[in-house]
Amino acid sequence: MLLRDAVDADVPGIVDITNHAILHTTALWTETPVTNDVRQRWMDDRRARGFPVIVAAEGETILGFASYGDFRPFEGFVNTVEHSVYVRPDAQGRGLGRQLLDAVIERARAAELHVMVAGIEAQNTASIALHRRAGFVQTGLMPQVGRKFGRWLDLAFLQKNLHDT
Repeated sequence: MLLRDAVDADVPGIVDITNHAILHTTALWTETPVTNDVRQRWMDDRRARGFPVIVAAEGETILGFASYGDFRPFEGFVNTVEHSVYVRPDAQGRGLGRQLLDAVIERARAAELHVMVAGIEAQNTASIALHRRAGFVQTGLMPQVGRKFGRWLDLAFLQKNLHDT
C-alpha cells in the first residue's frame, strides 16, 4: 500500500468510495451520488488552492483518500481547515484511516496551518475514536442539525491544534 498525491486517473476510485459513503452511511449528509466530472472539479479546485488530495493505493486500486479545505470562507479562518478521510469498506481495519489522517495533518503543518477541524456524525464512534487517538478533542455537539435515512443526525466537532504534539 502506498500513500501518494491523487492523480486524475484516481477519480473513479475516489467516486466509488464517496458514493458508497453517500448511499450506505451517515458520513456524508447528502443522498445524491457524485459523478466523475463533479469529483474531478472538486479535486482540481483543491489542488489549485494548494490543498492536498491524498490516496492510499494498492497498485491501481484506490483503498481510501483524504483531503482538507477551507473551514469557513472568511479571512479570519484562513489558518483553520476542515478535513475528510474515507476508506473503502473492504479495506477498513487495516490502519489506512490513521495513515491518511496523519498524512493530511503533516501536510497542514507543513503549510503552517494552525487548527484542523473534523465534523463527524455523533454516532460514528469509530471515526471519533480514530480522531481522539490522533490528538483531536471534541469541542462541540450540534444536536439534530442534519437529516438522512429518515432520522435526525447530531454533528460532533473535533479539532486539533497543529502545533501540539
